[in-house]
Amino acid sequence: MTEQTPTKLLNKGFISITVINFIVYLVYYLLMVIIAVIAQDSLHATLGQAGLASGIYIIGTLLARLFMGKLLELIGRKQVLRYGALFYLLTTVAYMYMPSMGILYLVRFLNGFGYGTVSTATNAIVTAYIPKNKKGEGINYYGLSTSLAAGIGPFIGMLLLNVSNFHVIINFSIILILLTTIACFIFPVKNIELTPEHREALSKWNFDSFVEKKVLFITFIAFLMGLAYSSVLSFLSSYVKVIDLVDVSTFFFIVYAVVITLTRPSTGRIFDVKGERYVMYPSYIFLTLGLFLLSMTTSGWMLLVSGGLIGLGYGTFMSNGQAVCLQESPSPHRIGIALSTYFIGLDLGLGVGPYVLGELRNFMSFQQMYFLAGCIPIVCTILYMVFHKAKNDAKDLSLETIEEIEHGSEL
Repeated sequence: MTEQTPTKLLNKGFISITVINFIVYLVYYLLMVIIAVIAQDSLHATLGQAGLASGIYIIGTLLARLFMGKLLELIGRKQVLRYGALFYLLTTVAYMYMPSMGILYLVRFLNGFGYGTVSTATNAIVTAYIPKNKKGEGINYYGLSTSLAAGIGPFIGMLLLNVSNFHVIINFSIILILLTTIACFIFPVKNIELTPEHREALSKWNFDSFVEKKVLFITFIAFLMGLAYSSVLSFLSSYVKVIDLVDVSTFFFIVYAVVITLTRPSTGRIFDVKGERYVMYPSYIFLTLGLFLLSMTTSGWMLLVSGGLIGLGYGTFMSNGQAVCLQESPSPHRIGIALSTYFIGLDLGLGVGPYVLGELRNFMSFQQMYFLAGCIPIVCTILYMVFHKAKNDAKDLSLETIEEIEHGSEL
């Protein structure tokens, strides 16, 4: 690394890249929560087509993460961040011209690629500003920017949708991304210094140069969690119309954000002190409880409580999943690939979910759809238990083998 790892967590570089990340994700969530409604109301799309308009964005994001994970270090973090932000800005402006579903799909895809490029860069860049002994706490504070965006973005989107129109929302988004782009060109990003061996390895077009195998399990869990949470992002605005809770629904994501803000610092410290399972298992349970409660919501307080539980579940998992990736990453030059692998899984779930659940909605009620989504974190819990039991058994077996070898050498 071209600069030493800082000893203080809340340093200037950490705060700056965290704010940039917050705005990038804010616009993403703001548009994600309203795009399905716009597609149905303005372009007369079916629920499945509207879900695809939400999901195709993630396809662009996935491609960006797949390629930018390696290009981040090969061509430089600075260049990827700056020109990715510029592309994100241009494709956000493109929303102003949207005459058909075909054009909407194209714009969503390209905008997703821009978002994926910038967010992949910020996720890697921030690791250079986190002290080594505070990885869990640092990633949780940084992840707070993403989680707050996941709460505030949809709140702003749904609020503006109720009091204005799509063009007002797009103009607001353009202003935010313009400010972010300027900040990205000002922010003094330091690139990773690659050894000739590392550069040669990253230059190869093989599986290892795109994907970090050591984080594949947490990536698969992230896919399932994203799949479950996509039901909230894409269809809450339609669901609350059915249950006649539109006015209260604007505060759903505010409760989500407040709960995450209050709990995030402690979950990071728990991760560092006690280990990942002390935060991962509760995250699965809370997301299940939140989605189950959402499926049977009949009043405002039930809707808001479900928002808090979903925040405890998905919000806690999202940032601590990143911390697991840092924990498992073999070396600094692989961090970008490890994090891009993780977010490929998360984004794939968010991308596939709207289309799959949108099609299932044709055969079931919203309540049944949310109950089904709530069963997915239960599957995550079971898989996590099985995986970690196997991992611990393998570790114990390895220790026993080492002890036997040492004992034999003493004899």
